[in-house]
Amino acid sequence: MKQLFLMVNDGSVKLIETPMPRVKDEHVLIETLYSAVSAGTERSLTSFGGKNLLQKALERPDQVKKVLDKMATDGVITGLEAAFGKLKEPMPMGYSAVGKILECGRGVTEFKKGDLVALVGQAYHSEINRTNKNLVIKLPNNLENYQDAALGALGGIALEGIHQAKVESGETVAVIGLGLLGHITARILNAYGCDVIGYDIVNKELENTKLKAFIQSDDENAEDKTKALTKGRGVDKVIITASTNSNAPMDLAATITRDRAIICMIGVTKMEIDRRPYYEKELTFTIARSYGPGRYDSNYEEKGIDYPIGYVRFTEGRNIEEFIRLLASKKVIISDLITHIIDFEEAEKAYEIITTNKNKEKYIGILLKYKENEKKYMNIIYSQKENKIEKDRITVGLIGAGNFSKTTLIPIMKKTELYNFKGLATTGGVNAAQAKNIVPFEYITNNYKELLADKEIDLIIISTGHNTHAKFIIEALNAGKNVYCEKPLCLTLEELEEIKETYKNSNKELFCGLNRRYAPLIEKIKKEGNTNETSAIYEYTVNAGYIPEDHWVQDEKIGGGRILGEACHFVDTIQYLDGTELEELKINFLQNEAYPKKDNCIISLKFKSGAIGNIIYTSMGSKRYLKEQLRVFINGTIYEMDNYIKLIRYGSIKKVNLKLKQDKGIENEYKYIFNILKKNKKNIHIEESFKAMELLIKGMIK
Repeated sequence: MKQLFLMVNDGSVKLIETPMPRVKDEHVLIETLYSAVSAGTERSLTSFGGKNLLQKALERPDQVKKVLDKMATDGVITGLEAAFGKLKEPMPMGYSAVGKILECGRGVTEFKKGDLVALVGQAYHSEINRTNKNLVIKLPNNLENYQDAALGALGGIALEGIHQAKVESGETVAVIGLGLLGHITARILNAYGCDVIGYDIVNKELENTKLKAFIQSDDENAEDKTKALTKGRGVDKVIITASTNSNAPMDLAATITRDRAIICMIGVTKMEIDRRPYYEKELTFTIARSYGPGRYDSNYEEKGIDYPIGYVRFTEGRNIEEFIRLLASKKVIISDLITHIIDFEEAEKAYEIITTNKNKEKYIGILLKYKENEKKYMNIIYSQKENKIEKDRITVGLIGAGNFSKTTLIPIMKKTELYNFKGLATTGGVNAAQAKNIVPFEYITNNYKELLADKEIDLIIISTGHNTHAKFIIEALNAGKNVYCEKPLCLTLEELEEIKETYKNSNKELFCGLNRRYAPLIEKIKKEGNTNETSAIYEYTVNAGYIPEDHWVQDEKIGGGRILGEACHFVDTIQYLDGTELEELKINFLQNEAYPKKDNCIISLKFKSGAIGNIIYTSMGSKRYLKEQLRVFINGTIYEMDNYIKLIRYGSIKKVNLKLKQDKGIENEYKYIFNILKKNKKNIHIEESFKAMELLIKGMIK
């Protein structure tokens, strides 16, 4: 299938071909028929992409600050590489569409194959979309122009603004900004029995938008004209739908309202509030969060957990449902707002219209239309470029293409020039396309078993959700493949025992992505401090940062929690430095109601050598402080390592090693894997990983 992406580095749009996604629990696969182009959001994104670096920096000072903070803690080069890497990553476009259901995942009972539906949020400009059931609405049979439902997201945004403004039938409502969203909002308000006064800098009145009046928003008499239309009172409610860098809509809203009115923002403008009119009239300002309750809630949008209707009448999905009802009953007509329907294959024309618009075309709503294309159903896509397999390299197949794979694993592995990239397996089209943009795999598939059956693949790399690691490790080893799995190896003792047994009966190698032991500064401490020869005290502080409770890694069934998911790194680092068996591991968790998740703890370690270690793992610290700091106390010397960019040795003299680029040992790890597989050396590190994983899991259970 083909999907449209924005190239953030230059503002161009590109169709990238990937395998169709696989259906997931609580999701449906939808063949897209029409998708809506957002003249506001997508224009601003393409405009941003087309700017030079200085212009981008001036427009997004918040992102510049993040880069500067990363440079301060992780090194100058590391910060710059992360920023430029992000600019190279293709961005999926689209947010609202209409289509036909191809397949329903487990837990989906509301729909069946062949249903026509509206979809929002997870509704990209893509021939096939995978969308959570809560973001999908079945179209009624009496909806004549089903392509109108492609504007469902805009209808949902308008309705959420109306709900947030607490609009009542019979009220007079001002709509500031008569673009596509403004007209849809006005028409819904009219259907609900409200008088609507429209405002814009130019007259954009349309026949089917029944306005009580139109007033030029920059008219110096706008306030007086409004009062003349409202018996001298002012409007009851204001909904701002404008998209501008100006604060003028906010200023206008405050002047045209009655006493104790409500102003709701659903557009994008400056939001500087002048205290005087707000105080004198006791005005209320509110901002609607996109389509409604459920938006940005992973439980709602990913897990499919709906809000009970008795507590939340209009959720994200039910707002779209209400908009579709208004369309089907013809209480709201929007067909005239769709001025352009452009073939998906020629999508760049749509973006030319909403950006440069060289031909000065008048437009309001633009849809992309999708034609029949048998290739969109393909489960495997082969690269058009020649992908030469070098015999002296290790040929890899990668399962999973999440953020770590795209930003770190693939680029660094590519840099070593030790690996051939043969196959990529992923269940979703977005990640596949982004990974494909980094390195040309010979083929991309939505079925990981293709990699296991590929005789040319020497090494299977697993970079998927934590709860799937054990399954893929076992299957890959049983298929006769060497395996490199990102940490953690597994989430339960039962899984660990099965992995150990499978590995024992296999003649292949298993590696776990615990890369910090390969970091140059860690190697330097081990060599100079002779940590193998004498016991030491280790103190590792991890300023991990806050992650929301609903993040997948906090879910112990999916991510395993942050201790299993990440703290295994730091146990392994100390384990490597000491070099003897880890005999004891205890975890003491913080008791603090403000931090209910298990991501604040002290992990105590004891080794056969007599060495002891302490790991402080916390989500309570400042982002401006170093993320990782290791101190080693040994034989009258102290080594202090700061975030893998600086090492200070306190002894008879103070010695400082400083790097411009953070190096956590990932490149060296990939060289180690290559050397083990090519030179047939035994991988001794995996046994240490087994032991640490066992003690960590037991420590979590106690």
